[in-house]
Amino acid sequence: MINKLKPKSDFSKNVLTLMTGTTIAQAIPIAISPILTRIYTPEDFGIFALYVAMTSIFGSIANGRYEVAIMLPRKDEDAINILALGLIINIILSIFLFLAVFLFNDYIVELLNNKDISKWLYLIPFSVFLMGCFNLLSYFNNRKKLYKDLAQANIYKSIGMAVVQLCLGILKVGVFGLISGQFISQIISNTKLFFNIKKLDLFVSIRSKKIIILAKKYKNFFKFDVISTIFNTISNIGMPLVITIFFNVTTVGYYFFANKMVRLPLSFILGSLSQVYYQEASSLYRKDTKQLLSFTLNIQKKILIFILPTLVVVSIIGPFLFEFIFGSKWIVAGEYIKYFAIYVLFNSLYSPISTLGDILMKQKLVLYFNISLVLNIIFCMYIGNNIFDSFKYTLLLVSINGALHFILLNIYMLNYLKGYLK
Repeated sequence: MINKLKPKSDFSKNVLTLMTGTTIAQAIPIAISPILTRIYTPEDFGIFALYVAMTSIFGSIANGRYEVAIMLPRKDEDAINILALGLIINIILSIFLFLAVFLFNDYIVELLNNKDISKWLYLIPFSVFLMGCFNLLSYFNNRKKLYKDLAQANIYKSIGMAVVQLCLGILKVGVFGLISGQFISQIISNTKLFFNIKKLDLFVSIRSKKIIILAKKYKNFFKFDVISTIFNTISNIGMPLVITIFFNVTTVGYYFFANKMVRLPLSFILGSLSQVYYQEASSLYRKDTKQLLSFTLNIQKKILIFILPTLVVVSIIGPFLFEFIFGSKWIVAGEYIKYFAIYVLFNSLYSPISTLGDILMKQKLVLYFNISLVLNIIFCMYIGNNIFDSFKYTLLLVSINGALHFILLNIYMLNYLKGYLK
């Protein structure tokens, strides 16, 4: 009986390995959330949301998106040179960001309409650098199928964040506790993944000429993916930055926490599927696009079966759930869920197969999609704020618009695999 329950394929085993690590890693912040909401205020979470948003936007393109190309070369020697290329870009961008923060701190504070974020802006370049390193190391570990180590890195990262945020929160240091937990957890996870690569003894293969050749070969990742990823990150993690332009930091805090609590459980599966999907799909595409189509549809079917009922239930009982678990001051956050659930649904359906654009070399199409999505989000925020004068209905308008975007993109990618489009 036990043998029958065990996953048969390598893909299933790899997903299960990552999902187990992700489940443990994500269960920790969920478990401590009822404590965090009682020792931190919605305003603290609002400032933290702005910090995370800015770090995520720049961190996602810190390596010029060359980390995605780490999976593609046949030789590990080429892959390690791509990693070196990404690291060089990461260092340059981080230095540039620090200078920008130093010179334009007051302007950024005025733009975000929040004075409390001022001193934390100086920490963003360092967090961006660490996030860029984590992306490079994650892709290389994924390439080598070191899924257990990736899972452990996520667990260590989660534990480190939880311990720091709880300990500093008890001391009533405000948003400093939330940001410090984020920063220290990045250092912990990077350390774990770095030593995996160091054991492979590949750093001696790094050559400047090779880096230049590979930079040119995979230039489309830099040429199209950088801008595309910026807009994609804004439409997801960067939403607090858009919200703060039209609403206050407390609203940002409520939205950030509600979105986090919804997406954390979903990431148990989605995050693991995304990492393994790219590795498996890259291989299938070289063999047979029909197999890749079947593989993709099967994954999306399973995601839909899992996510749809979950979102329906959470949308209905959200306010009661948030009041009971997190305290009465977080009822508003629970109410927000039903207004952005439709966006989460279709975003989650596409999320695990989002690397399909890179595999099919459709970076330009994805770029246009992401630009359109963000511009429409800003437009809907503006219209909603002026017509409804309510964040809830504005959020619903944004969510419907975003859902339609992902439906259209998904239809295009599947039809391309079917051979209907070129």
